[in-house]
Amino acid sequence: MARRFDGPRLLVATHNRGKAGEIRALLAPFGIEIVSAADLGLPAPAETGTTFEENATIKALAATRASGLPALADDSGLSVEALGGAPGLYTADWEGPTRDPMVGMRRIHDELAARSIPDTDAARAATFHCVLALAWPDEHLELVHGTLEGRFVWPPRGAGGHGYDPCFQPKGYARTTAELGDDEKNEISHRGRAFRLLVEACFR
Repeated sequence: MARRFDGPRLLVATHNRGKAGEIRALLAPFGIEIVSAADLGLPAPAETGTTFEENATIKALAATRASGLPALADDSGLSVEALGGAPGLYTADWEGPTRDPMVGMRRIHDELAARSIPDTDAARAATFHCVLALAWPDEHLELVHGTLEGRFVWPPRGAGGHGYDPCFQPKGYARTTAELGDDEKNEISHRGRAFRLLVEACFR
């Protein structure tokens, strides 16, 4: 049985303001004070895992050890089927040293073009992944995994969301995730789905 979270304060182990904002919004109904790793000036650990689960675990445990607070970490990425699942775990690395999502999106586009991948839903199928790891100071850990299927589109569309949202069109939608409103996106997104699993397991 999953452990219930009943503390007043939770550390979100990220320096990404977009992710931190989404997490704050998703946990707002529970009245928990949210602080981020950036707020506390905590360093980001090396993500040496070979799966989303391993990297989320590394980040959550590093944050709770450094702060003494329960910590929630997210490891997420975009896997493009025609690229053998890349960028996947290395989604942020594809953004280059300045961590510019447009650099990563352009690289995916260029890789697909170099392989002459046709511009169809099936040929450009992609999946967003999000693994959430919730760690307590005694190093008890809970893990959940949410996904969102869709396709990679080019050129980018929409000004909402963050990361690779402008180039991802969810299955069954004519808009990209960057063209959806925040509430609509959170309802279907990989992170929103992972959060609902985590809330059901640990916050209700």
